[in-house]
Amino acid sequence: MMRRRPTQIFSLAFLDCICCGFGAVILIFVLSIDSKEKDKLQMLADLRRIMAAQLAQIAQLKNNRDDLDRSNARVAQLVVDSRLKNDTIHALLDDLERKLSLEKKGQEAMLVDIDDLKKAIAARQKKPEIVLPDVKPTPVGLPVGDNYIAIVIDTSGSMRDPNTGALWSIAVRKVDELLNVYPELKGVQLLDGDGRFILGRRGTGTAAWLSDSPERRAEIKRVLRRYDQDCVSNPVPGIYNAMRFLYDKDNPDMKMAIYIFGDEFTETADPVIRRLDELNPEDENGHRKVVINAVGFPTTIRYTFSMGNTGLKFSNLMREVCYRHGGAFIALQDL
Repeated sequence: MMRRRPTQIFSLAFLDCICCGFGAVILIFVLSIDSKEKDKLQMLADLRRIMAAQLAQIAQLKNNRDDLDRSNARVAQLVVDSRLKNDTIHALLDDLERKLSLEKKGQEAMLVDIDDLKKAIAARQKKPEIVLPDVKPTPVGLPVGDNYIAIVIDTSGSMRDPNTGALWSIAVRKVDELLNVYPELKGVQLLDGDGRFILGRRGTGTAAWLSDSPERRAEIKRVLRRYDQDCVSNPVPGIYNAMRFLYDKDNPDMKMAIYIFGDEFTETADPVIRRLDELNPEDENGHRKVVINAVGFPTTIRYTFSMGNTGLKFSNLMREVCYRHGGAFIALQDL
């Protein structure tokens, strides 16, 4: 009987086969990994190229958007500038229309004043029915006889020397002449055309007056030379305030006079005349409580019918007011 060899499952030949198989698998795995790595690198390179192209497109789009924003800003600025220019043109047209309207009104007023002047000249050319006696005038040519005087002076630009900006020296000199006519006064006051009390006041009526003295008169002249407060070219507010605040009906000794120094009037005369009649009415004897006098300066009349002929308006108003309120109007010919 033959003896059999024992069977060995894991022999050397089997191990060789197994190792060869594992080696083949590893080789295939290594080869496949290298191929996938190359594909991956290629894909990464492709992705980089795509991303670079997209970033370039994004940058181009951003630049285009910035250019569009700048263009929109320029267009918006051009629209704003156009609107401003349009508004400026409309404002200039409105101003031109207003000036043309004022010029037309000035021409109409000039024609009316010319007619009034012609009538006044024709009336003066008539032979006088009464020959007035020769009376020596006071230094300013105005009547005196009052013990309280209020001086209303126009301090607008036309009453000032353009070289110095101060009131015309002749205006201060005429005020000085007026004060010299009155050796003694119980009260004096000084107002500008707007009705401001230049030297101030303590109350109304008799209490509102300033005492008269050489020092006070020197102060009035000094203040007028330095007074830099402009007023409107219209002394009427000053006249109204002098009437309202200075006359004292309870003071039987008060004989009040208002002296107006000016050159222009810019409103309508009829309302002023009616209002002064209300403030200073006639009594049963035809007398009024306050006498109104005026001195006119030729600062605007010299410019033939300029600025709506405000100088002639002032002269006509003051002549009528002074006549109705017992005073006199003096028109100066030269400065």
